[in-house]
Amino acid sequence: MLTRRHFLRNILAGTVGALSLPLLGLYEGSKFHFAQLEYNGVWDPRPRDYKRLMSALELRTSVIASYERKVLRLADAGLFNYPFLYMAGGSSFEPFTEDERRRLRKYLKLGGTLVIDDASGADISPFDTRIREELKNIFPESALSRLTQDHVVYKSFYLLYSASGRIIINPYLEGIRFSDEDRTAVIYSRNDLGGAWSEDEFGKWEFECMPGGESQRELAFRMGINLILYALTGNYKEDQIHTPFIKRRQLL
Repeated sequence: MLTRRHFLRNILAGTVGALSLPLLGLYEGSKFHFAQLEYNGVWDPRPRDYKRLMSALELRTSVIASYERKVLRLADAGLFNYPFLYMAGGSSFEPFTEDERRRLRKYLKLGGTLVIDDASGADISPFDTRIREELKNIFPESALSRLTQDHVVYKSFYLLYSASGRIIINPYLEGIRFSDEDRTAVIYSRNDLGGAWSEDEFGKWEFECMPGGESQRELAFRMGINLILYALTGNYKEDQIHTPFIKRRQLL
């Protein structure tokens, strides 16, 4: 299986050979695919959120993005083709089966990254309660905890100082870290990132961002790009040599 670094290098270079195309989502000429998890519940609260994010990803970075979303269930054979998996919801859902839990654990242990987005906009959310229970079942040895400000996800492309979204429930991200790999495989936002990215069929923003308005929306896009780049590259930007280059991007 290809590593994230190989995946990103192939995207940037555009030189993936035909034999590599089935691996890690290298379809349509090595494009990055926004893969979203379908589960037994309201799994798609923001059905148009990925479109504008993929446009921003391609415009602002060297990553070539696909505008075709990949919708996957945990039982799908293609799950392991995609290094980035997005799970959104705002209400409770049916518990995963034991086989689904094993599949998700395997996906994450093999290098995948799961980004979870609570779209409820509520301090107390049935989705939040349910997903925390699921993560405890999947990773009883690894607790979901707050990501510190020096975590690489805050500087994988843009230098960020807090977590954003449509509404700020928590000004930080949470995650599950694999200590044996020094990698955060699960990243959790309570701020409805998808709501900040969503536009309607006429290209207008679908939701207002509160309380910060359009500057808050911009930070949500930057966070989305950071999450994708983190999924593709891991911790390589832990090295402080990258910091001056990241700071320059604040002007983009």
